[in-house]
Amino acid sequence: MKMIRVSKDILIIVLALCTFMLAGCGGASSTLSSTQTPAPASPSSAATEQPVPVISGTQASGSDIPDTQVFVKYASSSGKYQLDVPEGWAQTANGTDVGFVNNLNAMQVTLTNAAAQPTASSVRSDQTVTLQQAGRAVRDVKVQDIRLPEGPAVLITYTSNSDPNPVTNKQVRLENNRYLFFHNGQLATLTLSAPVGADNVDQWARIAGSFKWV
Repeated sequence: MKMIRVSKDILIIVLALCTFMLAGCGGASSTLSSTQTPAPASPSSAATEQPVPVISGTQASGSDIPDTQVFVKYASSSGKYQLDVPEGWAQTANGTDVGFVNNLNAMQVTLTNAAAQPTASSVRSDQTVTLQQAGRAVRDVKVQDIRLPEGPAVLITYTSNSDPNPVTNKQVRLENNRYLFFHNGQLATLTLSAPVGADNVDQWARIAGSFKWV
């Protein structure tokens, strides 16, 4: 029986091919791992906050909008809406959106596109889910269909933590009324906020009732 002599050069080539094939297998395994479905994102830290204590009744009453408050008309030419706002509140505008703040009170209007008039039923499975996921310790959520001078709307009431004060990092517990108005593919969200215990029922009703598309 004849022995076949294998040259050193051939052995080197064979070993190199084996190494290349093993490396290729390892690369395929790495690629497969990188394309696996990622783990679900964890809830935002804001959503997992715990409710902060409610401030005292005396402090909360300091955020009452007085009965003597003067209101002025605010109109957004680009957003094509208008409403009454308390005179003297600090204003911040960003395109069609606008916000007003004063002494722990806040109001904000934002515009987004929408396909249809929202209802309490549709809002419970859409906006309120987003609100609870993105808001700060949102609790006590209630949703109802209402009718205002401008027509049908949806009202969401809830409590939440405020954003931390940029100087003291303190937060207060807020009560919020959020009104949803729809017109020609546009959804206007009007949010009114104040510390829990503040008495702004009549003033908030006036603001919400003054909203109009123009």
